[in-house]
Amino acid sequence: MDNREVVGSWLSGPRAAAEQMGVEFGYRGERLGLPEEGPGSIAPVGRRIVALLIDWLLCVLIAYGLIAHRSLYGANNWALVVFGVLSVIGLTLVGSTPGKVVTRLRVVSVDGGRLRPLGVIIRTVLLLIVIPAVVWDRDTRGLHDKAARAVQVRA
Repeated sequence: MDNREVVGSWLSGPRAAAEQMGVEFGYRGERLGLPEEGPGSIAPVGRRIVALLIDWLLCVLIAYGLIAHRSLYGANNWALVVFGVLSVIGLTLVGSTPGKVVTRLRVVSVDGGRLRPLGVIIRTVLLLIVIPAVVWDRDTRGLHDKAARAVQVRA
């Protein structure tokens, strides 16, 4: 075997190596019965990050304006609380947060219905811990979504 082939497979990652061996992964969301493109398909990671940044900025502004007038550092601490409240209320009532509305995303149950309040709370608590949100499966669902039996889709 040529050294370039060995290094190339190592750099490409396990998915590329498996695909070269004939493994068929399909598209993101196929295992969940979601469409490949358009409304109802898995939300792109970039849009999800933009939605998170919009929500965080909004929460920092709310915390600074209403709670911690004197210190931006104090506003960041309160912003976490505001973020949790905003997520629980938004996802329970309409399935979206302000950032998700702007980026045209929503959070739904894996079966396609609205996420139940207990699922919203589980998802929000795990999202606030951060680590579960950055560990993904091949459908780009974080552990917080998997625990809540939720999926982020395009609206």
